[in-house]
Amino acid sequence: MLTPVRTGAALLTATLLTGLAAGPASADATASPSAAPVTAPAALYGKGDPAYDGVWRQSLALTALSAAKVTPADAAVDWLTGQQCADGGWPSFRADRTAACTPATEDSNATAVAVQALVALGGHQQQVDEGVAWLKANQNADGSWAYNPGNPGDADSTGLAVSALRAAKTDPGTVAKSGHTGLQALAALQLGCDTAADQRGALAYQATAGSPLTANPLATAQAALALAGGGLPVPVGSADGTAPKGCEASAAPAENAAGYLAATLAANGQHLMLAMPGATPTPDYAATSWAALSLVRAGHPLQAKAAADWLAANAGSWAKGTNGPDAAATAVLLLTAQATGADPHSFGGTDLVKQLTEAGPAPKASAPAATGAAKKSGSSSSLWTIGVGLLIGAGGGLLISLNRKRAK
Repeated sequence: MLTPVRTGAALLTATLLTGLAAGPASADATASPSAAPVTAPAALYGKGDPAYDGVWRQSLALTALSAAKVTPADAAVDWLTGQQCADGGWPSFRADRTAACTPATEDSNATAVAVQALVALGGHQQQVDEGVAWLKANQNADGSWAYNPGNPGDADSTGLAVSALRAAKTDPGTVAKSGHTGLQALAALQLGCDTAADQRGALAYQATAGSPLTANPLATAQAALALAGGGLPVPVGSADGTAPKGCEASAAPAENAAGYLAATLAANGQHLMLAMPGATPTPDYAATSWAALSLVRAGHPLQAKAAADWLAANAGSWAKGTNGPDAAATAVLLLTAQATGADPHSFGGTDLVKQLTEAGPAPKASAPAATGAAKKSGSSSSLWTIGVGLLIGAGGGLLISLNRKRAK
């Protein structure tokens, strides 16, 4: 997976706009683009160099598999908990877990998704509590979170942190620094309804003194999930739902952000675009996936489904990667499929659950794949009839086995 090193403010912004990875790259100041590639540990999902996204992709993978009723290997979970630093935060990756972490290079994005993964898995309350304590301790004075402590906050990091707090059953409205909460920090980065029509309701990545806010699709897509009161995984939306209204000054920030996402998706053929200075704009699969998740959580499943359908038709190569499955990309697509009611076992012809499972250590248990036919009521009736026949022929024990077999 291509993940650039962030070595300065300009490169930082460029990396967050690339969309080549399912999440932002690490800003670990100790890393060097000339450093020898790190071999992925056996317990890690994905075979690419984990130096800049190990915790990020492991957390997304565990969250997605847990939501798909797959019980991951203990080694995979232990790897994630073993990456946690003594102060409760997570770095992007540390090869030597016995070495002390460098606080300045700990990663709020990795910490936020690790907390959400451990909440989804259950049974890791101490690590979750320590992660929440780290987030509280490293909140900026304006209520935001930076990728690495001590830097200006940004919308992506703040949105992920707010979602992690909610997942851990901590009201983000009660987590404040100098009287400012993360939700207030996000609102301060949101463009108003008096800006250009194609930017209204969007969020900027960061505020720059002396410059107007500029819409950032990826920042908006990730932060909108937090504004809508959600986190990972996103439960499936209802089959109906109204389209977002146009930007209204009196509307909630989440609704205006959803309006921007829906309008921008529609204007680009149901996907978001990546626009790098001097480069030809290209589809942004990561931002499109997060946009779909945020729209489901905001109560707009029909608009989310249109984006998910586009992803199913076009994002297969992104998830497959160039050197084996991209674990983070596959996990985000799997979460998107689940949230939009698509079949994750046949998403654009790909079994995302199988692809992600095979990208890491063998799971302890997996739920049986539900085919499209089995989901239909007629097929369900047929299966029930077969089950009754089996009950008559072989006794109740076999029927119970067929109907009760689940992943533990």
